[in-house]
Amino acid sequence: MTDFVLVAGAWLGAPAWDDVVPGLRAAGHGAYPLTLSGVGEKQDRPAGRQTHVADIVDEVDRLGLRDVVLVGHSYAGIPVGQAAERIGDRLARVVFVDASVPADGESFVSAWWQGPAALEAEIAGNGGSWAPPAASDFEGQGLTDEQTARIVSGATPHPGASLRDPAVLTGPLGELPATYIKCLLDGPEPTDDVAALLTGERWELITMDTGHWPMFSRPEELVGILNRTATL
Repeated sequence: MTDFVLVAGAWLGAPAWDDVVPGLRAAGHGAYPLTLSGVGEKQDRPAGRQTHVADIVDEVDRLGLRDVVLVGHSYAGIPVGQAAERIGDRLARVVFVDASVPADGESFVSAWWQGPAALEAEIAGNGGSWAPPAASDFEGQGLTDEQTARIVSGATPHPGASLRDPAVLTGPLGELPATYIKCLLDGPEPTDDVAALLTGERWELITMDTGHWPMFSRPEELVGILNRTATL
């Protein structure tokens, strides 16, 4: 049995995985969706430097998990990639779902595709948090109106401090056993940093013909991919 710890990207908590968890458990695996501090039902918890990394490591410790697959979607790839180092031989694999990946000393903000200043301005204009997107921002992502409504209704402002938090890595990320899932409607190619990691022997690439939110748009297909990683 593999234990999956599932971490959604910015704005979303554990309920983002509601359509994924049953399929993993039906296959005999443990499935543990996690809400990070400052988001969802944990909005009242402060989130500063390394808080989200600690959230993930502490959950693995609290539950006594072994043979762990850490799954990070979008923003969550950054704390998940760091947590993967910290859980040592309990790690079986890391799965990055259309995710950012950590680089030592760099943050989500510093690597923002429109430039750090653009995201900093958004955070400053929303009182120090990143405001959730509107329903119109999900167009072209392979989502039904109902799926979009579920995302929007479940989203809460994301703490800006976590987005500015520089990653701390003690070894090369490429040495971790990893699967990268690229969602093609969100861009046909991985970013340059991910492409470089995929040249190594320990990383594999899987594509999904859907948008950035496959736990909503293609949950059964995503479950199939995750179940396969348990056999690698």
